[in-house]
Amino acid sequence: MWLLYQVLYASLLVLAAPFLLARRGTHYLTTLPGRLGFQAPPAPPRRPLWIHAVSVGEVGVAATLAAALPADEPLLVTTVTPTGQQRARRAFAGRATVAYLPYELGFAVSRFLRRYEPRALVLVEGDLWPLVLRRARRRELPVAVVNGRVGDASFRRLQRLQRLGLGRLLAAYFAPVGRFGVQSEADRRRLAELGVGEERLAVTGNLKYETPEPPPLPRLEAALAALAGGRPLLVAGSTMAGEEAAVLDAFRAAGGGAAALLVLAPRHPERCDEVERLLAAQGWRAVRRSRLDDGGADDGTGVVLLDTLGELAALYRRAAAAFVGGTLVPTGGHNPLEAARFGVPVAAGPSMENFRDMAAAFTRAGAWERVPDGAALGRLWRRWLDDPAEAGEVGARARALVEENRGALDRTLALVRPLLAEGDASGGGDGDDGDGGGGTA
Repeated sequence: MWLLYQVLYASLLVLAAPFLLARRGTHYLTTLPGRLGFQAPPAPPRRPLWIHAVSVGEVGVAATLAAALPADEPLLVTTVTPTGQQRARRAFAGRATVAYLPYELGFAVSRFLRRYEPRALVLVEGDLWPLVLRRARRRELPVAVVNGRVGDASFRRLQRLQRLGLGRLLAAYFAPVGRFGVQSEADRRRLAELGVGEERLAVTGNLKYETPEPPPLPRLEAALAALAGGRPLLVAGSTMAGEEAAVLDAFRAAGGGAAALLVLAPRHPERCDEVERLLAAQGWRAVRRSRLDDGGADDGTGVVLLDTLGELAALYRRAAAAFVGGTLVPTGGHNPLEAARFGVPVAAGPSMENFRDMAAAFTRAGAWERVPDGAALGRLWRRWLDDPAEAGEVGARARALVEENRGALDRTLALVRPLLAEGDASGGGDGDDGDGGGGTA
């Protein structure tokens, strides 16, 4: 069964290769050896705590957790996506070894585990890879999920397996995880319905409420203030494919460059060329952030295209209003907390399935506004620009909501500390057997 799984996985990798190479060929080619378990950063001097974070959002959660651990605790942080890897290297510079999660191939996972000899594994939000977890279990590694959630789509897929009589397969899928710390009661209930024992479940809250405030970016903030020339700043963060056109229509309806300066930040930096072409086609006077220091803008600039990583969260502190991307297209939404912590009034579209509990809390508190489309976003931005007092009230409720929901960090640490004690007691032997493709390549 495990050999078949790896054959299917390898086949999918081959099928996906043209798409991945077309999008970011240079990156994926250079990181392929590390993903296959060959070239990887040096191991820490002592057996590390392994924290796996898929992408940018999960890396932020991992950094929050790591900051609360003892400073001498050796850490290994893995990601799947290129943007997550870049974010992790910045967030954990000098604090942790950062590597890519190995592909689900026996030899790659074995090499990775032998290289790093982790003492325990923490999965941020529940990115469960069956072969990695099986090998972790064979090595008697304690495993826990922190900040766990069960999205609507994932829950439906797993329920379908139950209805097909594959409950034992689900049980084996979840078995290597000893503890699940989940964000909400709804997540706990869903896992229980999927067969996870109540003794392994705990509602710890959402660590994203605990993310520390990003440090200011004085030079960039000063440059944007000079460029704005007194105009308020609107920020559209983490926009997705098919969404920028609606955001630009909204900006035009709100008065465009005469009324405000828009910072437009695509979620995936590799899309910036595409978005730049859209800006040119629509006649916007725009500048890339990477060219801002070279004098590539003037007083008539209406849009700054944020084509750099790691700066969006800090820029929200200067925003008069913000839009959360990934919500006007059906991608599940993104985190509104980065803007809310600064008391910025936030707008979001209808798609927030990946943050349903957070979205419900924001709605109950009146801490944001939901808009059905770009036209409604334009009307809302216009209203907030015309009535800063109303916008300020919404922002104040958002900031208060963030403060009220703190406490998840202490509960998560209570879940993780026993894991470290178990890891100290585990032997960490190789434990590879019969999965197919197990030994050296």
